[in-house]
Amino acid sequence: MAKPWAKAFYNSAAWRDTREAYMVSKHGLCERCGKPGLIVHHRKALRPQDMGNPARTLGWSNLELLCHHCHDIEHMTEHSGARCGFDDDGNLLPPFEPRR
Repeated sequence: MAKPWAKAFYNSAAWRDTREAYMVSKHGLCERCGKPGLIVHHRKALRPQDMGNPARTLGWSNLELLCHHCHDIEHMTEHSGARCGFDDDGNLLPPFEPRR
């Protein structure tokens, strides 16, 4: 879920257009596992001070198309206490191994 200071950005036409074009360029596949990609993820997390920097917010070098599972892994491994997720049926998955 977007942080309050980022909601306007994620609702903007610029982001929607960039997101769609990026997904098409990756043929709709997760860049990590090859499953259908659903989330255009910012490799370097956005911060309030980045909102005026199109290289950081819209630049393709800072984007990655991920499926829900790979996106969960990315965000859950950032927080040492939260290393699990759920499959498409809502079943608890085993703990994630951190990316190396």
